[in-house]
Amino acid sequence: MGPLHLLILFLFFLIPTKGSAQKTAYVFGDSLADVGNNNYLLTLLKANFPYNGIDFAGGKSTGRYSNGKNSIDFIAEQLGIASPPPYLAIASSPNNSDAFLRGVNFASGGAGIFDTTNKGQCLSFNKQIAYFSTVCSAMAEREGSIETQNHLARSIFALLIGSNDILAYLNDNDKVTPQQFVSLLVSTLQGQLKKLYNLGARKFVFVGTGPIGCSPAQRRQSKTEDCNASANFLCDLYNHAVASLLQETKSELGDLSYSFFNSSLAMLQLIQKPYDYGLTEVKTACCGLGELNAKVACTPISAHCGSRNSYLFWDFYHPTEAVSRILAAEIFEGSAPLVYPVNVRELEDL
Repeated sequence: MGPLHLLILFLFFLIPTKGSAQKTAYVFGDSLADVGNNNYLLTLLKANFPYNGIDFAGGKSTGRYSNGKNSIDFIAEQLGIASPPPYLAIASSPNNSDAFLRGVNFASGGAGIFDTTNKGQCLSFNKQIAYFSTVCSAMAEREGSIETQNHLARSIFALLIGSNDILAYLNDNDKVTPQQFVSLLVSTLQGQLKKLYNLGARKFVFVGTGPIGCSPAQRRQSKTEDCNASANFLCDLYNHAVASLLQETKSELGDLSYSFFNSSLAMLQLIQKPYDYGLTEVKTACCGLGELNAKVACTPISAHCGSRNSYLFWDFYHPTEAVSRILAAEIFEGSAPLVYPVNVRELEDL
């Protein structure tokens, strides 16, 4: 092969092709996606202590509400990237634009769509979006506006939000009807999605709320330890409304793409046929105290199970690492009715 052919071959490999750009994810949400932001807040809503993280690398309590990794960690693995770090861990670092370009996790335990949900104890969804706006400005200052917009258009935006708003509604004695509540909640969410879109987000992965009524915390309120049907009905209303909102928003904006995961339906499959997924315990939390290990959260003085891979729930609300792995696999490469209109693998290639 002559020098000219070698030069042409060299230049060929330098030419970017579709899909060759660095994969990136930006994460928003609550404790199901938090990887440590609440560690930096003055709040009671923390998980950076044992036995949380008992199965994480080095047995470290990172701030994840899990015995190990959460669904976001596994989705990142599937994408072939490192799990995005918590924003508050890198916000004040020198040259943080480099880190911002590799992805950021803004999720905060206790966060809700409404600013009033756990107010003062977490980063609300609106606050997370405000921080993301700061990140966008920093990236644009370094890379330029056009390249930053191109970068964001290629990136995955993962959202896991709404569960805490539903829990707050369930505990509210003076409340509107479930339909009115969900309508207001999703109307607020619509404005937030458009804010993200206007900042440059184009590829959304929305993980719907799980069947909150089947969590150990809700089951222990029943003498028969059954699921709370009213809570699950509310979750179904919300998930249906979000799926419709995403479809309407795509029709309106055109260049928006999305993947919606029906977490409630997926979790109910695990509850109804646990042995198919290697699970043996779907009611009791692995870590906690009291009835169903759900009266007190997972703490250093809590009882905790040894066979964590066979439990559905790690604590009174959150899934174990084993279940997070199952859910993430469905999110990434599953199909309708669990994930639609595309899964994350397909979304990534759009």
